[in-house]
Amino acid sequence: MLKAREESLKQKEEELEMRDREQEKLKIELKKLQKMKEFKPTMAFPLGLSLKDQEQEKKDKKKSGRKKPSPPYVLWCKDQWNEVKKANPDADFKEMSNLLAAKWKTVTAEEKKPYEERYQAEKEAYLKIIGNEKREHEAMKLLEDEQKQKTAMELLEQYLQFKQEAEKDNKKTKKERDPLKPKQPMSAYFIFSNERRAALFAENKNVLEVARITGEEWKNMTEKQKAPYEQMALKSKEKYMQEMELYKQKKEEEAVNLKKEEEELMKIQKQEAMQLLKKKEKTETLIKKTKEKQQKQKKEKGAKNADPNKPKKPASSFLLFSKEARKNLVEERPGTTNSTLNALISVKWKLVVVVAVIARMLI
Repeated sequence: MLKAREESLKQKEEELEMRDREQEKLKIELKKLQKMKEFKPTMAFPLGLSLKDQEQEKKDKKKSGRKKPSPPYVLWCKDQWNEVKKANPDADFKEMSNLLAAKWKTVTAEEKKPYEERYQAEKEAYLKIIGNEKREHEAMKLLEDEQKQKTAMELLEQYLQFKQEAEKDNKKTKKERDPLKPKQPMSAYFIFSNERRAALFAENKNVLEVARITGEEWKNMTEKQKAPYEQMALKSKEKYMQEMELYKQKKEEEAVNLKKEEEELMKIQKQEAMQLLKKKEKTETLIKKTKEKQQKQKKEKGAKNADPNKPKKPASSFLLFSKEARKNLVEERPGTTNSTLNALISVKWKLVVVVAVIARMLI
């Protein structure tokens, strides 16, 4: 009985030890996961346009007032609208449109010419702007794709490095505080407690006792007794506000400078993108020319090697049959489409083949 109890106790102890080990492992894994959540890549991502940015860009384009050029008729209508409206003051929009349309028919080619020229000029200018924008967008997309590949590789390297560091060190990192940011001013109570703390510690009081005593003393103090501390707190607050104002100004300046730097970087990237696009276009043109040259050489070679005296391949039985069948069908059914003729010829040919097979079997 005693042996059985001892064995059962040992088993329980072993089970408890195993549980403790598993719990420790789980804690370590949990710490690792917590560390993983804090992964922040220290790299600049490519300045590509997100969906929101693209939508905003479209809105900005609309707001900028850039419209498609109006055709000559619309330009002429704008000029003639007031005149026609004076002659027909009671006419609504539909009637006005009909009147203008009727009048436009009577306008000579010479009278239409200025509007057509104006339309052409506006159209050319519009197409030029659109073409440049499209080309720039294509170049930026090309550069963005290239940068994405580089970024992905850098990000992977950073993540692997971070993972290794996380496995070595599982300590939580504290949030970094801006050293230039002014510290919060102390309240009147904190100034008083700092003043009293040294004396209370000298009396061998612990932290909790010091906090309790200073709190009680502060509550029992009169407004007159609190006044000097409140004045000190007010002065420190004013000083803090001034420092904070300067800090904010500095931060705003930094933000403006950062924006300028980003704009400059974007300009440089656009230039790089255009160079990359030109390089791509040049390569594509070269490949195209090479292919055309090769095809031309093949054709010339084929033409040289072709023997004019070489007999042509004989036509197949189906081709010969289809020629005769087509003639007969055209005579029988004039106006029939080619697809219908092809279907009928195919059916007839199948019947001929079946008849031929049956005839062979009978023989």
